[in-house]
Amino acid sequence: MNHEFYIKRCLQIGKNGIGTTRPNPSVGAVVVYQNKIIGEGFTAPYGESHAEVIAINSVKDKSLLKEATIYVTLEPCSHYGKTPPCADLIVKNKIKNAVIGCVDSNSLVAGKGIERLKKAGINVTVGVLENECREHHKRFFTVQDKKRPFIILKWAATKDGFIAPLTKNEQKPVWISNQYSQQLVHKWRSKEHAILVGTNTVVVDNPKLNVRSWSGENPVRIVLDSTLRASKNLNVFDGSVKTIVITEKEECQFERSRELIIETINFSNNIAIQICEILQKHQIQSVIIEGGNQTLQTFIDENLWDEARVFIGKTNFKEGIKAPEFKGILKEQINIKTDVLKIYMND
Repeated sequence: MNHEFYIKRCLQIGKNGIGTTRPNPSVGAVVVYQNKIIGEGFTAPYGESHAEVIAINSVKDKSLLKEATIYVTLEPCSHYGKTPPCADLIVKNKIKNAVIGCVDSNSLVAGKGIERLKKAGINVTVGVLENECREHHKRFFTVQDKKRPFIILKWAATKDGFIAPLTKNEQKPVWISNQYSQQLVHKWRSKEHAILVGTNTVVVDNPKLNVRSWSGENPVRIVLDSTLRASKNLNVFDGSVKTIVITEKEECQFERSRELIIETINFSNNIAIQICEILQKHQIQSVIIEGGNQTLQTFIDENLWDEARVFIGKTNFKEGIKAPEFKGILKEQINIKTDVLKIYMND
């Protein structure tokens, strides 16, 4: 059997759940009988069925399962959470073979699911397209292994290396990237758990930081405002989306609510580490750092980032606010009409 072919299909359908399954990973699963897919599924929103359950339940003729192979991007769970263990369901249906992309590093699983399958006499193969599966589950693994969210840096720069003009006439963004790149950013927002900006971005641009040019959930808004100088009349404080303000002032002009949370840190040093601790406290799995330059550079200087997504527009400013300086490995380069998108990974 071509194991890689079917794991690729698992990865393909597993992408459909990204952004909806937190804190669970978005697993993809397919059931194969005599080189034909007879069932498939991806993880449902949190509290609902896991991918293995959906894939097995989608098989019309359950008698075929005894001679079938189940493929999954991540080790089946072996513990009771919101739902029963997926490993037990595989055993119960007497599925003959299991092919697993990568081992779950969650201490509640961490090999126990594989052990459960093997003890039941199921033929288990582990590590098929492991790197691709770990990449797919990068948000989940970062939280499990590093105890912090997956961090994406994002900015748009002119051809001559500026991310903003020195002065502006209006309280709104000056667009460097084109409309197609802007729409892509909204797609990203729908997939990630939170979006973070500094005070200057909030005050100067008055952004909404929500999903508008795509369908999906709005990310949690994180605002860094050490002295609380941002006006409560700005868009990010409209109460439409959960917003966390990180400051160093104990006294606050904002009325705390379910949708507006105030957290305090010490802004004198190790700011990014402290922010990550706050995000971990609120179980944030991933965050897009959208600016400005000082905020982005803070995470770069403390080496707390995983991906950098940089748009290069067609314009030149000649002078302005310089783009952040960083070192990363170029992972992908995409032309988006007049823009170039470069995606870097932190080595």
